[in-house]
Parts: sequence; C-alpha cells; structure tokens
Amino acid sequence: MVSAKILVVEDEVIVARTIANQLMQLGYTVVDTASSGAAAIDKANRTQPDLVLMDVVLKGEMDGVTAASQICSQQDVPIVFLTAYADENTLQRAKNTLPLGYVVKPFSPGELRVAVELALFKHQVERDLRANRAYLATLLRSMHDAVMATDEQGLVTFMNPAAEALTGWRETEAFGKDAAEVLCLVDEVTDLPAEHPVAQVLKTQEVALLKEFTALVKRNGDRVPIGDSASPLQRKLEGISGVVVVFWDMSAYRQSELLQKALEKEQELNQLKSQFVSTVSHEFRNPLAVIRTAAELLDLRGAGLFDEKMKSYVQRIKSSVQQMNQLMEDVLLMGRVEAGRLDFTPALVNLQQVCQDLLEECSLQLTDAHELVFTHPDHASESWLDENLLRLILVNLLNNAIKYSPAGGNIHLDYSYSEDGQTVSLRVEDQGLGISQSEQTQLFDSFFRASNTQSIQGTGLGLAIVKRCVEIHQGQIDLISEVGVGTTFTVSLPCTPQALRADRGEA
Repeated sequence: MVSAKILVVEDEVIVARTIANQLMQLGYTVVDTASSGAAAIDKANRTQPDLVLMDVVLKGEMDGVTAASQICSQQDVPIVFLTAYADENTLQRAKNTLPLGYVVKPFSPGELRVAVELALFKHQVERDLRANRAYLATLLRSMHDAVMATDEQGLVTFMNPAAEALTGWRETEAFGKDAAEVLCLVDEVTDLPAEHPVAQVLKTQEVALLKEFTALVKRNGDRVPIGDSASPLQRKLEGISGVVVVFWDMSAYRQSELLQKALEKEQELNQLKSQFVSTVSHEFRNPLAVIRTAAELLDLRGAGLFDEKMKSYVQRIKSSVQQMNQLMEDVLLMGRVEAGRLDFTPALVNLQQVCQDLLEECSLQLTDAHELVFTHPDHASESWLDENLLRLILVNLLNNAIKYSPAGGNIHLDYSYSEDGQTVSLRVEDQGLGISQSEQTQLFDSFFRASNTQSIQGTGLGLAIVKRCVEIHQGQIDLISEVGVGTTFTVSLPCTPQALRADRGEA
C-alpha cells in the first residue's frame, strides 16, 4: 500500500521536525515542511501532498487559516489543523475552511495517526460522493425525459435541460420556487388546475401518476399535453426528503393516436361505403331488369301497334336501362377494386386473339365515320397476363376512343414487345375531342369527366377502372392528348412470370 504524502506547516522548527519524525515512524511520507503561509502555498503546489497538517497560528502576515483556504481553492487536498490555542474569531474562520480534523497540541503519535487516518478516509468518502453526484447529475441532464426534483416543502432543487426546455424555466430561475408554479398543470377537459403530483406525493408518500388529458402550461402560456410520474425521495430512517418528477411531451403520441383513430374511422367508412354500394346496386338491378324486360316485350309485340314516335320512346327506355346497368356494373367493380377483392390471376394469353375478339365486340358501336385499325407483330405469341384485367383495360379504352370521337376517324389499336420480351405495350389512339392539359392530372379520378365531354353520356369511372387494373397488374399507363387532335393511351404491362415476380419484389 502506498503511504500518504503529507506536508507539515509549522513555524516552530523543532516542533515541525518532531511531527515529521512521528509521521515517518507511523509509515507516512513527509514531502516537505513549511514555516509560513506563503511557503506552505508554494510547497503544496510543487509537492501535491495527500494531506496538509497546518498550524492555525503562523508567524507573519498570513496565518494558517488563510493559507489553508488558498491551498484548498487551488487543489483538492484535506487539511488537518494543529492548534494549542486560538481566539474565537480564528476558530470560526478555521471552521469555514471545512477542515477534516483538529489535533490539539501537545499530542501523542497515536492521536496524530487517528487524526490523519480519519481525515484521509473522510476525504476519500467525500471525493467518491462528489463523483457519484456528478455521475448521477450527468445521467439526469442527459435524459431525454424531463426531470425535476424538490425538497420536502415542494420547492424546486433540480431541473435537467429537458425540463427547462419543456417548462420554459431555467434551473437557476426555478430554484427555490414552488413546484406548482414551475410545473403548472391543467385538466384539458375542465380547463381547471389539475391535482399536482408533488403535493400528492408529499401527502401520501407514495408514487403518483398524472390523469389522462393533463396539459403543462409553459412559462410563455403555451400548452403541451404531458404524462408524468412522481416518486418520493426516501430518507434512510423515515419520512421523505423531497420528490422527483419525471415528465414527457405526449404531443407526438397524441397525434399518432389521433391518426390511428382517423385511419380506423376511414376504414370503417370505406367498409360502409362498399356495403352501401353493393346494397344499392343490388336493389337497382331488380327494377332495371323488369323495365328492360318490359321494354323488350313492347318492342317485340308492339311492332304493329306503335308508331315511330312510340318506338323511339321504347328505344330510349332500353338505352337508359343499359346505361344504368353499366353504371351499376362500374360502381360494383370500383368497390371490389378499392376493397382489394379484384383477383389477379395471370396465365398464358394469346394477345392477338384477345384483341381481335374485343375489336369485334366494340365494332357494334361504330358508325360509318369510324374505322378500327389493328396492328400487331407478325408472329403470334402468348403472353403471361390476367385476361380479365386486360379485357377491362382494353374495353374501356376502346369504348372511350369511339364514344369521344363523335366526328368519326380512325381508332388505332396496336401492341409491341420490349427488346428483352419482358414487357408488352398496348396503344389505343383516336382522332377525337382530346383532353386539355390542365385536366389530364384528374383524368383517372373516379367520376371525373373532362369539360368538353359533358354533352356525351358517361359515368366517369372507365379510366379510373383502367388505372386500377393497370396498377394491380404492376404496370404503367401514359397518355398524350391535344384538344381537337385526339388522344393516345399507352399501357405497359409485365408479360412474363419473371417480370411479374421482379415487379412484385418476389425472388
């Protein structure tokens, strides 16, 4: 064990030598002796002793008390005073330097050893205590949560930076103030002051938690929703010495909670909407079927009974029923898409044959002014596509191309493959009304119709259905349009199992 280094300060040379000899016999190391206060300060700085034995009364301008005070201000070293006599004022000054021991002259080697050992031990304990306090203070100041401590009267004794930021009070300003003033709490429901956790803990000596919907009123008047817990600082024997409060900003949590509730509400409304659409569509089907059947019977059996005007009325009934039926089909289909119930089942498809079949179906709507033009690769190859989705895409695009080309013109349908054969691009081009640049961004929204198409019957759902079907197929749709010139839609779809797996992120 390394022996303690001791500096002896004594103005009587013989006494200084005697003390030094006693210390060395006890196993200590005497680094030096000094006979004046100035010499003691100088030698303490040079030798860095573990302890200073200081005579209270020294000859010269500086006594031992002043010298000890200056030494302690420069380094962390324990002082043990040597005294034979001193006036009351000197003794009081000596106490103010917080010495770790007194030895009254004359003293025995045993008494000297006890004083030195106790001083060294007490100094080490105080040093460890200061280090622990500094460590704990660093931990508390580094915490993300706000921390505030009070004494047994509820007066603030500590605040970490997080508490300063949340309350708007600096620790130096809040020190000694009532915790209820610094941590001002209100009930968000009643807007009345909330029961303060510090007062609760001081009263019950048990942990207290804030009620839900409690807000902190910051120093600038802003309100912040918070959560907190307050715990008693227990004394070793009985009672408590204060309260520690840990609190945190709940704004982000409250916001996420609101978003979650909004999401759940939106999901509930979406489900109700789907149910409503399904129910209404079903209820519409029955009367529409009756009307359509009656109109067809009138058309068949009343050929000789009705004049041309009556026949036109019957035709209008049949046309309106067809439009209503198509609207119901489109609405139901959109409901299935939004509910994620539209199946995606790709398989090998003869694309050329599918296109030709669809063109034959669409040709029934053509007038003498229209002409369908189909261009395809020379070789007929099969593609890995969902035929139902493909039909929905092409039928809606072709029907729109015919419908919104009232003056006629060519309707082009063609398709081609990418160089690697992984993607097929289908193009539908018309020479119709065209779409203004400002409306093109809304074109795929449900029920949107361009301003120049209001006189032409339509539901505004066709392109929305096309967009959803393309997305389900992990594809892309683009358009080029100019008012009075026409519109071209290009749909690009992955058409091999490998391409589909890559687009879906599958191995």
